[in-house]
Amino acid sequence: MKHLYYIAILGGFLFTVNPAFAQEEGQSQQQTQQRRSPRATTGSRVETQESNVPELTVRAQNMNEHLTQDIGNARWMRVIYREVDLTKEQNAPLYYPVRPINKQMNLFTIIFRLLGENKISAYEYLDGYEDFSPSHQVNFKDLLDRFYILYKEETVPGGGGVKYVIDDSDVPSEEVKAYYVKEAWYFDQHNSVFDVKTLAISPILFNAGDMGEQRMPMFWLPYESIRPYVSTVPIMTSNINNAKTFTIDDYFRKRMFAGDIVKTENLMNRNLQQYCSTPDSMSREQARIEKELTMFRESLWVPEDTATVAASTNKESKGRVKSVRGQAPAKQKTVKQKASKPEKSAPTRSVRRTR
Repeated sequence: MKHLYYIAILGGFLFTVNPAFAQEEGQSQQQTQQRRSPRATTGSRVETQESNVPELTVRAQNMNEHLTQDIGNARWMRVIYREVDLTKEQNAPLYYPVRPINKQMNLFTIIFRLLGENKISAYEYLDGYEDFSPSHQVNFKDLLDRFYILYKEETVPGGGGVKYVIDDSDVPSEEVKAYYVKEAWYFDQHNSVFDVKTLAISPILFNAGDMGEQRMPMFWLPYESIRPYVSTVPIMTSNINNAKTFTIDDYFRKRMFAGDIVKTENLMNRNLQQYCSTPDSMSREQARIEKELTMFRESLWVPEDTATVAASTNKESKGRVKSVRGQAPAKQKTVKQKASKPEKSAPTRSVRRTR
């Protein structure tokens, strides 16, 4: 009987312990699954969240229309694709601050917030070409799920649909370390203008996985759609002068960034890696394309003949020297003063006595 008593006690103890262990293990699995799932909510961190994205004013809209470059009448144009590495110091103004600080955000955070508020549209990154038609427009929720970005769904009152709330720490702005920039070098013969226009940009996400760091272009974004917003965002461009005298739009329009050429628009639609097998050949090809662009720009304007300009300059200078040397010294006119007549010492006879 004693043995049966002890066996009953031991069985009851195991019966009470196993459910607790199973429940703890289930919670651990649920936490792991929740951490890996893109649909996991971010908890109470996002109860109140203010949008720091700059609003689009009427003045910004008018300025955007004024700055829009019309390349439809261009008689010569070359489309260049560049990769802008944000780890370089020259491109750091587009990367820092990684997290919003005092309402200051980097370029990707601004783009991400604009997409979340449905103010701009992004388009799928296709291999070899860009298609900005509505059929290739990216859904924001699909973007969050594809890149495993944590979010929280909230219902907008009044039947406004669903709003996706993302905490600043969950925005992958730190992992976006490069951009593809599509630009057009063009010459407008009617206006005698040679300029560069930024057409589109594509953020590149660097994901550290088991196979090493992987590069994942996220989407294409027409630059004209974000320029009204970034034209009002000041950035610091120097470590010595901390005054924010430029905007993100100035950074693109003035081409203050440094980017390596990765592709030029061509008939066979090949990028440089497809016909440059070594890094040295890649560097030579990039330098060759850069030189072609510079030589074409310089060939548009006919410079004056330096020999003719020098001869005319010397002739003018010699003429001036000769004229100065040939002038006779000016004669000074001497004014002769009339000598005063000497006074007569003899007495003058009176007229009355001459009769």
